[in-house]
Amino acid sequence: MAFQFGSAKLLNKILYAPLAGCSDLPFRKMARLYGPGIVYCEMVKIDALVRHDPHTYRLLDYEIGMHPIGAQLCGSKLALVGPAARIVEDLGFDVLDFNCGCPVDKVTKDGSGSGMLKTPELIGEMISEMVAAVKIPVTVKIRAGWDDDSINAVEITRIAEAAGAKVITIHGRTREQGYKGPANWDHIKHCKEAAKDILVVGNGDVFDAASALRMFAYTGCDAVLVSRGTMGQPWIAEDILRALEGLPPKERTIPDLKEALLQHFDYIVRYQPERQSLLDMRRVGCWYLKRLDGVKALRIQINRATSTTEVFSHIEQFPWETLQWAQEPAFTEAEC
Repeated sequence: MAFQFGSAKLLNKILYAPLAGCSDLPFRKMARLYGPGIVYCEMVKIDALVRHDPHTYRLLDYEIGMHPIGAQLCGSKLALVGPAARIVEDLGFDVLDFNCGCPVDKVTKDGSGSGMLKTPELIGEMISEMVAAVKIPVTVKIRAGWDDDSINAVEITRIAEAAGAKVITIHGRTREQGYKGPANWDHIKHCKEAAKDILVVGNGDVFDAASALRMFAYTGCDAVLVSRGTMGQPWIAEDILRALEGLPPKERTIPDLKEALLQHFDYIVRYQPERQSLLDMRRVGCWYLKRLDGVKALRIQINRATSTTEVFSHIEQFPWETLQWAQEPAFTEAEC
């Protein structure tokens, strides 16, 4: 079940994606409890990293027990990517990923993120600069293409391989799609067929163990990157690994979810100041509570709370025994 590329030795092939605005230190501490092969920090801009922006460095906080740990860079300036890569390596990261998939306008407006899909040759040049700058393995994450008329994932797979990338992750949607409509796993399959030495990771619409098994079977991918499927169920890696080993699923109870929510909140308040903790608890609480029916009152209480102590009190006093699992939990557009 191990997944190895270059100097990176991962325990398994279930990877947790860098989620913009979500994959902070408390999130990654929570994720690590359930044994994914690697957890990535949030994407950081190479410009901000090189100018030593304190907020950017805080996004890269991690603890020793989180290894292997991955960082993801985003940007389009060739002159800066080498120095940024060296900073990441000096910080002790095990894997360096290059983001060519983020679809949001504020990222793509300067040609970064999925804007890079319009300049495949520049993707190759950026990867080559990173590979030359560091000893840790360099990987890349892309989407299928900018839109349906410019699908170029296979071309970029070949370019990335020639440039020295060890792994390429394919998100089965185009930039134009954003997070709407189903991910087209054919694009992942085609990239795997085109790859020679580079490993291919599938990404998109993996929300449970069954969908992960289908992705492995349909695409032949080497690993799966789980993104929004980690939100409110940090145990999804454990679920997928059990399924891959032919083991029965582990029963997840509502008391289990309550305990996980409280643990995640505890990590938040130990990391963030009071005001930011309150904001984060509202955001993270939604992830977990969307999986349940009958929690509207609790969500309102959390959103109106004026202290973290009050939040914990509301959770403890709420009648959890009255709740049921939601049939189709909703997912937010947080993945990059």
